[in-house]
Amino acid sequence: MNSPEQPLPTFDEVLLCTPQTSAEQVGLFLRRCLLPCRREHKIYTMLYADELSYDVSLRAEELFKHLQCYNNSYRLIILCNCERENSYLPSAFSHFKVHMIPQRSLAEVQQYLRHHFRVAQPSGSAAAVFKEHMCVGIVSSQRAGMGK
Repeated sequence: MNSPEQPLPTFDEVLLCTPQTSAEQVGLFLRRCLLPCRREHKIYTMLYADELSYDVSLRAEELFKHLQCYNNSYRLIILCNCERENSYLPSAFSHFKVHMIPQRSLAEVQQYLRHHFRVAQPSGSAAAVFKEHMCVGIVSSQRAGMGK
């Protein structure tokens, strides 16, 4: 985010974890991150790693320890809910823990995302529906199930 021209992460750089995320999905992600191959210096991110089941977390830690010896220049970020930092995976990686304070203001982050998600020519695109011709939008309501 240092420059508006820096791209957003690609699909292979981010793993959004849920309780249903399988050990195979986590394994594939860790292999992409830790096995050396020709690639740019990507930053891999596991979001909500605290949501993984105990079994998946245990297998992920074992695989990480096994693959870590193949690459000493990996870049992996594991983001967790601070209220669930005692779940298995955050605890296993607690010696790498870094408390982060956002360095950019909300307005700067919104401007960066606006730059990347705006469609130049919205004709024939669903972006014509959203404010400022964005190709991404959030629809929310205070009342659940009200036809969103």
